[in-house]
Amino acid sequence: MAALIPSASATGSGTMTLAGPSTNSNQTITIPDATGTMMVSGNMPAFRAYRNGAQTISAATTTKVAFNAETFDTNNNFDSTTNYRFTPTVAGYYQVNSTVGFTTSSGQLSIYKNGSNYQTGIEVTYNASLGGHIPISDIVYCNGSTDYIEIYVYLLLGTTISSGETNTSFSASMVRGA
Repeated sequence: MAALIPSASATGSGTMTLAGPSTNSNQTITIPDATGTMMVSGNMPAFRAYRNGAQTISAATTTKVAFNAETFDTNNNFDSTTNYRFTPTVAGYYQVNSTVGFTTSSGQLSIYKNGSNYQTGIEVTYNASLGGHIPISDIVYCNGSTDYIEIYVYLLLGTTISSGETNTSFSASMVRGA
């Protein structure tokens, strides 16, 4: 049987020791003295959104992708109706992923943080036999109160973003607290 025994006189930051069964050494868990919610793998914010219907954009113009449908949103942090952005309410580091399908030309995808370009991916050229998908991925720190993340696309000639969960999607998941 395992036991979790915190010291009754502990103040500030400290450690708690969890004694597990059948071990020959001590296992220590360090808990920081910080305000907010302690995150465990079951309650970290995560979402996945997609484009439900094609989106027409101007050629050679950087345009926000309007992800207007959600597969899931564990903490209600994604706005799929007005701003099409992820605004996490828990400070930490987030794995951000997106892909945009397109039908002509070439293009690039960018992750924007607080309205500014954070990361731009490689340029992808449309291939008639393979189609076209522009991927991007990065880890982004968010402060849990005012930071937000959006996805922007630049298509040189094409003016249509493909729709559907497998063609045009945006997701993020917390990978580590602040």
